[in-house]
Amino acid sequence: QVQLVESGGGSVQAGGSLTLSCAASGDTGSQLCMAWFRQAPGSEREGVAGIYIGPGNTYYSDSVKGRFTISHEKGKKSVRLQMNSLKPEDTAIYYCAADSCARIATPKHWGQGVQVNVSS
Repeated sequence: QVQLVESGGGSVQAGGSLTLSCAASGDTGSQLCMAWFRQAPGSEREGVAGIYIGPGNTYYSDSVKGRFTISHEKGKKSVRLQMNSLKPEDTAIYYCAADSCARIATPKHWGQGVQVNVSS
C-alpha cells in the first residue's frame, strides 16, 4: 500500500510564493516518478510538474514553466514544489501523485490534496 502525505498550501496574494511538500511511503516500486496535479473548480485535473526520483529528470506544464520548481530530497521518496510568482489562475486543489514513470500521466497513487488560493 502506497501512501502520499502532502503539506503546505494556503492563501497568498498574486506575486507571492508557496511551497508544497509530499512524502511517499510503502512499496512504490522501481523507476518511481512523483508529480503534482491540480484541479480548479469547473476544470479538469491537469499535470503541472513531475520528477523522476533518483535521476532527477523533470517535467513542467507550459502554464507553470519558469515559475514553479519541483525537486526531491536525495535518497528519499519526497518531493517539494516551490511555487513563485503565483497568479490567481493558479488557484486550485493540488494533488501529489506517484507511479512508475511509464504510468505517471495517469498515476495510481494520489494524495488527499491541498488547497492553494491566490488572490489578486
